Amino acid sequence: MATVNVRDGVPGQRQEEAAGETGGPIGAGRALAWLLLVTGAAGVLAGWVITLDKFKLLEDPGFQPGCSLNPVVSCGSVMKSEQAAVFGFPNPMLGLVTYAVVVAVGAGLLAGARYRGWFWLGLNAGMLFGVGFCTWLMYQSLYEINALCLWCCLAWVATITMFWYVTAHNVRERVLPAPAGLRTFLGEFTFALPVLHIGIIGMLILTRWWDFWTS
Repeated sequence: MATVNVRDGVPGQRQEEAAGETGGPIGAGRALAWLLLVTGAAGVLAGWVITLDKFKLLEDPGFQPGCSLNPVVSCGSVMKSEQAAVFGFPNPMLGLVTYAVVVAVGAGLLAGARYRGWFWLGLNAGMLFGVGFCTWLMYQSLYEINALCLWCCLAWVATITMFWYVTAHNVRERVLPAPAGLRTFLGEFTFALPVLHIGIIGMLILTRWWDFWTS
């Protein structure tokens, strides 16, 4: 009598959970795949525009980027700051590489790719670094440079969104250990985390220049 492999009969999410528990390759739904594609593409776009404007600024110190709209929303002020080249080259050049990786991962998932747990952890760690770096840049923009770059804001939103959704995916699939209640919450209310995170940043921006916005 033939033996039945119980895991072969486990549908959908339970198959993913079983893979996560045994160290097998883990896939993702189309929603996460598309989210990585869109947020990665948004990051690439922001990095590309800022990089081009930075080169123009180096050629002509009097150049004014198109997103320099007023004293607060002033991309030029941000690009001229020391914080805009922390690693010795323009920050957006780093974004061009890292966001392109996210696009590639999203495209792979759409094509049916499944990745090992270490890959998901590495992706999560890279995004955690990205969120940390963006948080530092936010602080510098708000309280040191005293100006905002709209393209930078787009990159911040993209990074925060992809980080929370990948983190939630890893918790649900048991790549990251977490209580069952947290896995359930992240399965149903993942959107709440990036919304709250981005909302806090929005409130900080609003209060930082409250007099300007209301004048």
